Amino acid sequence: MSIVREYEGKTEKDAIDAAVEDLGLGREAFDVEILDSQRSGFLNMSKKVRVRVHLHDNIAVPEDAPAARPASVRQPVSSAASASAAPAAAAAGAEPENDFEHAICDFMRNLTAKMGTPMEPVIMYREPHKLALRLDGDHAGIIIGRKGKNLDALQVLVNVVSNRLAGSDFKVVLDTENYRGRREEQLIQLAERTADQVMNSRKSRLLEPMNPFERRIIHTALNNINDIGTKSEGEGLYKQVRIYHRAYEK
Repeated sequence: MSIVREYEGKTEKDAIDAAVEDLGLGREAFDVEILDSQRSGFLNMSKKVRVRVHLHDNIAVPEDAPAARPASVRQPVSSAASASAAPAAAAAGAEPENDFEHAICDFMRNLTAKMGTPMEPVIMYREPHKLALRLDGDHAGIIIGRKGKNLDALQVLVNVVSNRLAGSDFKVVLDTENYRGRREEQLIQLAERTADQVMNSRKSRLLEPMNPFERRIIHTALNNINDIGTKSEGEGLYKQVRIYHRAYEK
């Protein structure tokens, strides 16, 4: 069984450097999984980056290397995405393995550079017919855009390229600064809060327009509440979700 340890730092690089120093091994000896990305917390105080390192099976920690202090692991919010996490997912920070992955990473690298917001694509995980990329760099805010619409637009573009290279059944997912995960938590909280309002008022509520991925989070979050129903309304990519009381509206 491979050795797994966790480290913290002000930046992702600092956390990885701490792992290198603590283990007494080179960076190539382990894979890195990002647990918490750097972001502003309460009162804009910066939170530390937390990483989990997975040593390769053929690597042993030197006997004089100190044991890392274990870090507490935050339990993820239950959701459709977390429930269907891929068992074959690669550790974060994996390198491209084939011509297709190299082509997709090169496309995103060149595209963001031409936008004047250069970002470095890193493979987060692989699934059959799916590849997830994290864009690292100093322009995450611009890449994300208002309510993630820039990130969604970039994802559409990279999937056009992906479809030409690998066929329409292959999907590329983009993320940066753990935006997708943070957005998922926000949407689950919004869904539960709105459902409570509907239960109390018996009146339906219509949420803001959302992309298909976000709407799926809302539907799934409320799927097991007996008296609450959800349905999508509108046309185009960005539809609205209506949350209603089943006894008062169909």
